[in-house]
Amino acid sequence: MSVPLYITSLLGVLEHLSSQDVLRLQDVLFKAWRAERTIFIAGNGGSASTASHFANDLNKGANVANQPRFRAIALSDNVPLITAWANDTSYDRIFLEQMANFLRPGDVFIAFSGSGNSPNIVAAVQWAREAGAITIGLTGGTGGQLRSIVDHCVVVPSTRMEQIEDVHLIVAHGLCTSLRTAIAARTHAPVGTPAF
Repeated sequence: MSVPLYITSLLGVLEHLSSQDVLRLQDVLFKAWRAERTIFIAGNGGSASTASHFANDLNKGANVANQPRFRAIALSDNVPLITAWANDTSYDRIFLEQMANFLRPGDVFIAFSGSGNSPNIVAAVQWAREAGAITIGLTGGTGGQLRSIVDHCVVVPSTRMEQIEDVHLIVAHGLCTSLRTAIAARTHAPVGTPAF
């Protein structure tokens, strides 16, 4: 597939993305910001990169001057802790064991999984729900297991992993931009553009 054809097909995927599902995520994250809840984010492979990127953008890019900041943690970032839990228990527990140290009822757990079937993501969602978290899934295809076990889900209507990951990052950027604007509007503060 050529680059222009790839981009054209990606535009088609974006056209069929549920804007209502994305807006529900924005609402959950805005409420989490207002209540000063912690947002935990996880994924594997490319989705781990997206989890890190999203935490970065929430913690810095969604800031509004003189307003409380988001509290976001990417569970894919602490390599020593990930390998310790994987070695001593199992890889399926690398995310939930990290949340066990910090998560409180009412916090948010965001899971990125292109297939929706990653065992460590599924286990973490199940644990987070039992611990009282609000759970969010971003997945693709038919949604996999993730779609049916989270409170809110955005399913990218594609079976191509590259497109699923592209759209997840676009959604993350869109959410950060929209949240920054919403916070500024609520507080009558200037929006500004973050410098990275």
